Amino acid sequence: MNRICALFLVFLVFACSNDATNRNPYLQEIGFRYDMNLNLPLYSPLTNTGSAIYVGTKGVGTAGIFVINIGFNEFVASEASCPNHAPNDCSTMVLNGQTATCMCDDYEYSLYTGQMLNRPDDGKRYYDMLIYRNTFSGNILSVYN
Repeated sequence: MNRICALFLVFLVFACSNDATNRNPYLQEIGFRYDMNLNLPLYSPLTNTGSAIYVGTKGVGTAGIFVINIGFNEFVASEASCPNHAPNDCSTMVLNGQTATCMCDDYEYSLYTGQMLNRPDDGKRYYDMLIYRNTFSGNILSVYN
């Protein structure tokens, strides 16, 4: 019986995976919650599919967030700090329609998917945008982490 328990314990130890999620080393995942009333003029562009806004309120993400309406009352909210630089003077990205551009290296990211659009082919590791969770109820869009 002891052999079976020992064998089971060895199997259990080797069956457990040590693969951790590959976190972005440049961005800390900050806990926050931010509510937007889409009836207010500041957030009213989000009532149109394909429209995006920048929210730079202190305490919302690292350098603010970008929010885009992707249609059918679905939204994508992403971090406004470039995922391939430690936060600094040039790492807050600029909204360019439906893309975000990093001013440090002119990296471009899709606000729909968060993917880097002009990924260099130099063999280095590049990260996509950090996407935040959101819920939409009534006219209130809540973004949180």
